[in-house]
Amino acid sequence: MESSYLITAVVLLGCMAATVPVFMCLFFTAVVGFLLFTDLPLLVLAQTLFRSMDNFALVVVLYFILCGNIMTAGSIVHKLIKFANVLVSWLPGGLGMAGIMACGLFGAISGSTVATVVALGGFMIPALIKAGYRENYAVGVMTSSGNLGIIIPPSISMILYSMISNCSLEGLFLTGFSPGILMIVGMCFYSYLVNRKRTEIVIMPIPSFKEVFETFKECFWALMLPVVIFGGIFSGAFTANEAAVVACIYAFIVELFIHKSLKWQDVKRITVSSAVTSATLLIIVAGATCFGRYLTLENIPNKITEIVMSGIQSPWVFLLAVNILLLAVGMFMDVISATLIIGPVFLPMLAAYGIHPIHFGLLITVNMAIGYCTPPVGVSLYITGAMVNKDLVWVSKAVLPFILIQMAVLALITYLPETALWLPRLLGFIN
Repeated sequence: MESSYLITAVVLLGCMAATVPVFMCLFFTAVVGFLLFTDLPLLVLAQTLFRSMDNFALVVVLYFILCGNIMTAGSIVHKLIKFANVLVSWLPGGLGMAGIMACGLFGAISGSTVATVVALGGFMIPALIKAGYRENYAVGVMTSSGNLGIIIPPSISMILYSMISNCSLEGLFLTGFSPGILMIVGMCFYSYLVNRKRTEIVIMPIPSFKEVFETFKECFWALMLPVVIFGGIFSGAFTANEAAVVACIYAFIVELFIHKSLKWQDVKRITVSSAVTSATLLIIVAGATCFGRYLTLENIPNKITEIVMSGIQSPWVFLLAVNILLLAVGMFMDVISATLIIGPVFLPMLAAYGIHPIHFGLLITVNMAIGYCTPPVGVSLYITGAMVNKDLVWVSKAVLPFILIQMAVLALITYLPETALWLPRLLGFIN
């Protein structure tokens, strides 16, 4: 190993160990690399930083963040929970199933795991405990179900991967439905098994058709939001970027004039809060892009490709190694940084192993989603731990059964890729 690679790795890992913010770790490492190991002026790095922000693909991320914040501040989240609850709350473990389904519906709008956990966890965890469910089950199911936020499209991770790989964003979105639904089914089945004999749990009576229909009418405008997004995208009415803007306008109209859960003075607060969140994301994108530029100049991705391909010939072994690496990375790095750094490193290798870039983009997304629930940096663990005043170890044990289910789905889509690729192939996004 060349000394420059070793020094770069030490600087990056040292900054992370010192709890320096991720974007600063990446940017500072890139600066050190430029100063010590290249003849280029730092002005190139500055240009890279600003150019990384000048990307139209990032618009869709910003507006989906705004849409998620509108939903959280208004009543759309509660409508989604209410509709999911009337469908399954009469089953053993039904309220937990309702929480899982609501996370899936919310994820189909917000594209963010953190937003999903914050919006639904704060409401559902106390409701589950009050209904007689064990605290570890309540925390585990709502912490892990938040992962559906970036697996079921629209997904921030998929948007960023599309930006660096030039894959079809619509095709990437379509791959997320199958694993998302499989995870929902698996976690709901587990919820039924562990709660079917617990007599202390409050189970709602089976609703009549009239009750279901009345709930559907009440929740109609909230349920139409995913239909507007995906119907518009896949019908060709508008692009993914335009869909994000339409979703925001639709959400504002519903909350202001139909549900009347927001007032005009709330619009400024929600917009400013979304701008702050978006700025945080863009700073990470800038830092990761600068670090990626240094890696490219040093030809590191190609050298890694040569090393990997000389040692691994089997696509199955390669996919296994990639999943292990991504799961490990997910323990320490956020999804944005990981997607922007790891994606360009592995993309040159995919053709040699016969792996479609869209399939690989899905694997990155699912692995990074699971990373939200793995210590020591699993953000979802800290969020729900703060909600119930529990430490990291306790929350990690609570989510373990659900994470094993999600990892089983990951193994399925890894080695049987058609379970996820059939839909984009059917609609012509994959040849």
